[in-house]
Amino acid sequence: MKARQKTFMQRKEDVTRVWHLVDVKDQILGRVATEIAEKLIGKAKATYTPHIDGGDYVVVTNAREIALSRGKEDKKVYKWHTGFPGGVKERSFKEMQAKHPEEIIRLAVLNMLPKNRLRQDRMARLKIYTGEEHPHQSQLGGK
Repeated sequence: MKARQKTFMQRKEDVTRVWHLVDVKDQILGRVATEIAEKLIGKAKATYTPHIDGGDYVVVTNAREIALSRGKEDKKVYKWHTGFPGGVKERSFKEMQAKHPEEIIRLAVLNMLPKNRLRQDRMARLKIYTGEEHPHQSQLGGK
């Protein structure tokens, strides 16, 4: 007789979270955002369960030095609507990098996460800083 295998199902109470430090200096935005999203979801963990938020914390440093591939620095445009008539706003990548560099990474990761009820909880565990310094040194274990 064959031994019956059971499917593992993680519970909310059993989730253990680890802190990861990601330095994005001179790295490609899309590739880094994919790695960050994977860590926030917890996809690489053996205990991954789709309907349980079992992801980790991610601290991103050097957001100001993020790079884009194939000359997109001049072409990429961020658009949004204010909600008022004629309220379409847009800002180029270079303007965003100068004014709100952390927002570039936040938007890239947000759009790579699944659009479900766990999305905002996962985004709350993402900490983005423009420089090297961050207040999470003790959680990272002194790395």
